[in-house]
Amino acid sequence: MNMFATFSKASVQSLWMAWESVFDQMTKWRSSSVQTYGICKLVVKRHHGKSLECHTGEWIHAGDWVGELHLDNRQVLRLSKELGADRAALLTARMLRKSMQEISAAFETDPGLAHVKALTGITLLHRGMIHGLGFELHPLKSKSFRMFSTYYLRLLLRVLHPEGGARTKRQVTKLVPKMLLMTRQSLLLRYRQEAWAKGGGMAAIVS
Repeated sequence: MNMFATFSKASVQSLWMAWESVFDQMTKWRSSSVQTYGICKLVVKRHHGKSLECHTGEWIHAGDWVGELHLDNRQVLRLSKELGADRAALLTARMLRKSMQEISAAFETDPGLAHVKALTGITLLHRGMIHGLGFELHPLKSKSFRMFSTYYLRLLLRVLHPEGGARTKRQVTKLVPKMLLMTRQSLLLRYRQEAWAKGGGMAAIVS
């Protein structure tokens, strides 16, 4: 019998959040640091796997330090319950942009992030949620990792989204995971320019 027919949605969500608490602890063991910026968690770790060529011509090689981005799913779930799926998605996108601004500012000032060469992440929501944030999109090269990521992220969507099951079935061909990538230089340049356009904040910072 399907798990979602056996338990109530709330029960499944509670179980998932309990699993995420365990996963958070595991993440701390395998990383240099874990920091929170608004709705994002930044996991500083070494890149593993094949080298990545960025659109800027820079390369990320195995062993290089990267900042792996994760959405705080507890906040996402709370917003969805309080505001409904559509309003929560809009607010999450705004909060994500704010988090990127905070991360860029931290890259300017935090010595603990001086060695981080790029931001990375894996997402299904590359068609909407991250629009305009400046990320490059790359296919997942490892077949096994791509299959695992597809299953895991679709399951996450089913758990967190009020209509996750129906949405997954309707848009199954579009829900393909992609790697997000943004070099340190691209991050700082983009969000310095945004700060200048707003007339303050990071505009005053000169590296």
